[in-house]
Amino acid sequence: MGDVISKSNHSITTDRDLIQSWQTGTGTVADEVAPPPIVSETQTSYTALADQAGFLRRRTKILNDDVTGLHQDVQLEELTQRSRSRAKLSERELLNELSALGFAWRDIARMTGVSVPAVQKWRRGESASGENRFRLAQLVALCDMVGDDHMVADVGGWFEVPISTAAPVTPLDLLTGEREDLVLEHASEHVSAELILDRFDEDWSARYRSEFEVFVASDGNTSLRPRADR
Repeated sequence: MGDVISKSNHSITTDRDLIQSWQTGTGTVADEVAPPPIVSETQTSYTALADQAGFLRRRTKILNDDVTGLHQDVQLEELTQRSRSRAKLSERELLNELSALGFAWRDIARMTGVSVPAVQKWRRGESASGENRFRLAQLVALCDMVGDDHMVADVGGWFEVPISTAAPVTPLDLLTGEREDLVLEHASEHVSAELILDRFDEDWSARYRSEFEVFVASDGNTSLRPRADR
């Protein structure tokens, strides 16, 4: 704040003089200058609490992000270790494990990224490439974690259930997209289904948006009608 000119005597008066003049009621500058805002102790306390709460929210978010990242890293490392152990089995044994869990051959082929005839060859005892064999072992290891660590009783059936009513995306789709991390996140129930969908496909809401909307008709019953904004 700079100096202020008093209109009563045209002399130069400092801000401190103006405030003092307003407080004592002397001089004409009291009519020209608005009084300084009065901040009560209660307001000061609220401001301090708001600042502290904002700091704690930011700190909590950072801590939550760090913990989430650490948990994901640990889960993926566990998956890698289990996959290496499972890779000691033959292709036929791995396929039998997946079949016993309820997976169809076409689903196994889809999750592995190969054709159904290729899976049928492995069933007959033909060897898979090292990459495909590890992929099979990874599928079995992932199912082990879903069933053992996250208490999913029907693993094969669980993979076919949409993760949200808002979109027909299933854990099998996540796995086909090589998002084992999201499969484990969904199984752990640590994050919402919508957040998993966002991480899998940021355009999922528009992609799976219905052309119809539910509304309450004049008779009080619910009905469907085309969306007005489509």
